[in-house]
Amino acid sequence: MTVRQVIQTIATIALSIGFVAGGVVVAKKLAGSKPSLPKSTQGGAATIFTKTVKNESIPIDISATGSLLALNRVDLFSEVQGVMLSDGGKFKAGNRFSTGQALVSINSADFRANLMSQRSNLLNLITAALADIRLDFPDSFEKWNSYAKAFDVNTTVAELPKHASDQEKMFISGRNILSTYYGIKNAELVLAKYNISAPFNGVLTEASVTPGTVIRPGQKLGSFIDPSVFEMETPVNSSMIKFLKVGQKVTVSATGNSQKSWEGRVIRINNLIDPSTQTRNAYLQVSGNGLEEGMFLEASIAASEIDNATELPRSILMSGNQVYVTDGKTLQQQQVEPLYFTKETVIVGGLTNGTQVLTKMPPSAYPGMEVVISEIAK
Repeated sequence: MTVRQVIQTIATIALSIGFVAGGVVVAKKLAGSKPSLPKSTQGGAATIFTKTVKNESIPIDISATGSLLALNRVDLFSEVQGVMLSDGGKFKAGNRFSTGQALVSINSADFRANLMSQRSNLLNLITAALADIRLDFPDSFEKWNSYAKAFDVNTTVAELPKHASDQEKMFISGRNILSTYYGIKNAELVLAKYNISAPFNGVLTEASVTPGTVIRPGQKLGSFIDPSVFEMETPVNSSMIKFLKVGQKVTVSATGNSQKSWEGRVIRINNLIDPSTQTRNAYLQVSGNGLEEGMFLEASIAASEIDNATELPRSILMSGNQVYVTDGKTLQQQQVEPLYFTKETVIVGGLTNGTQVLTKMPPSAYPGMEVVISEIAK
């Protein structure tokens, strides 16, 4: 090994020793600067935060969500066949109609002509029977004669004259007058179905046909709603249903905008429990400006009060029905009765007034753990 190589080796060793020594010094300084942990105020006792139990009546405010559906909704279907007549473009989604205003008109010319033929046939049967009625039932002749004179094939057939005896009834039936009359009344009911009118003031939300379309029986034509009153279906935990009753007032607000709200009420409660969610549906009736079908709303239902109870943070509840209480020196577990849950709290019964119950769980808490109650205001 040359002199130059020896010098390089010595320099490398010296540099390594310097790095190691520097690391040791820095480590000692860091260790010396590490803050010391605060010591317990009383030996090994843990500091805890508590609440003095004061049982009282606590109002229950049930929160739920759901979407709006029109309380009065009609899906329009055709019961007859024919071509839809022109309506000037009125049968369009978004158009409003008044009660009794025509929604859809279907061409009924063929059916109407057949109906007029049936009416004419009935008139012929009555006219042909008048001579025999004069002879066999003279007291009934005038009413049947007046009926025939007032008969009009272009209008709805009036009710037949009342028969005075069973013999007259059998005579009229034997002349095929009764069967023809009832066949005409049935046809008149069918004729009315060629024109569909608005059952109430509302708006058309769906239009599936246009003028010129051949409409068939059972075909859906559209949907019509009353936009002034809505129904909200909302799931409620089955354990909370006991706090609800029909007629209770409800406040609903738009999701994410609690400043805009409407008043409503509970109109019915379903008895069926959904097995997958263990909820029952409550139905709320809501009305007011700014509401639209399909809106997703949050409901706040002012239910009844829970008596002799106290409200605690949910985070301190253990095993579903256990909390920690203290005599000021050690922790003890106590069983409670959870009565109602909110997002952050639980209302419980079973605690005695004056009991010190924990409001925040200390690390690694266990029964018998030595503690000291914090004097810091909570």
